[in-house]
Amino acid sequence: MGIPVKLQVFEGPLDLLLHLIEKNKVNIYDIPIVEITNQYMDYIHAMEREDLNIMSEFMVMAATLISIKCRMLLPRETTEEGEEEDPREELVRQLLEYKMYKYMSYELRDRMAMAAKNVYKLPTIPKEVLSYREPVDTSELLDGLTLEKLNQIFLSVMRRQEEKIDPIRSKFGKIEKEEVSLPEKMEEIENYAREHKTFCFSRLLKKQASKVQVIVTFLAILELMKIGAIRISQKQIFDEIEIESLLERG
Repeated sequence: MGIPVKLQVFEGPLDLLLHLIEKNKVNIYDIPIVEITNQYMDYIHAMEREDLNIMSEFMVMAATLISIKCRMLLPRETTEEGEEEDPREELVRQLLEYKMYKYMSYELRDRMAMAAKNVYKLPTIPKEVLSYREPVDTSELLDGLTLEKLNQIFLSVMRRQEEKIDPIRSKFGKIEKEEVSLPEKMEEIENYAREHKTFCFSRLLKKQASKVQVIVTFLAILELMKIGAIRISQKQIFDEIEIESLLERG
């Protein structure tokens, strides 16, 4: 029995085949080729007055179906491994690929429809709001941090500085240079903090060349905490103290 369909409903022979398979609710991996071919040919007869350029594509597929139908009636050919070849295998592969791309086109169509409903605008936040900075809570900056912990870290760094002293070269004479001041050291740490969002307190002290610089760095850290330029945190006792920059990148 023929199926009343219209040509313009289908975009090609694979689209028609997929429609017939879904309409008959058959397994795409086990196509009843005789039944599907008969229904396909009924559709071809209904297309006799349509555009020949379109008709040719469906005729090629009709020839393919008839060829598969004939091969199904003959004894199955076997591969080198002794397995029987299924004449429908290539057709099934084409149908699966077509089905995948068809559903992908539906997904893109739906996304395009959703995108058409979205409206975007440039931000219009007042300058006063953009320049607002939340007041610094010094108690939050020093949460969980005590002077005893800071003193322990300071003493640990000082011991490492002493261990770095060469017992022979330390006796050599040297030219002393002017030590850095507290404001200069604060500016140096601020620049470092802008480039490194987070860094270790002990690692910063290790970079200092002398005891005086270690002390000035320690005082500079305390001053920067006081003015809210940095935040210090420690997850657990004796863990590394992390310094978080609250400054904007330059």
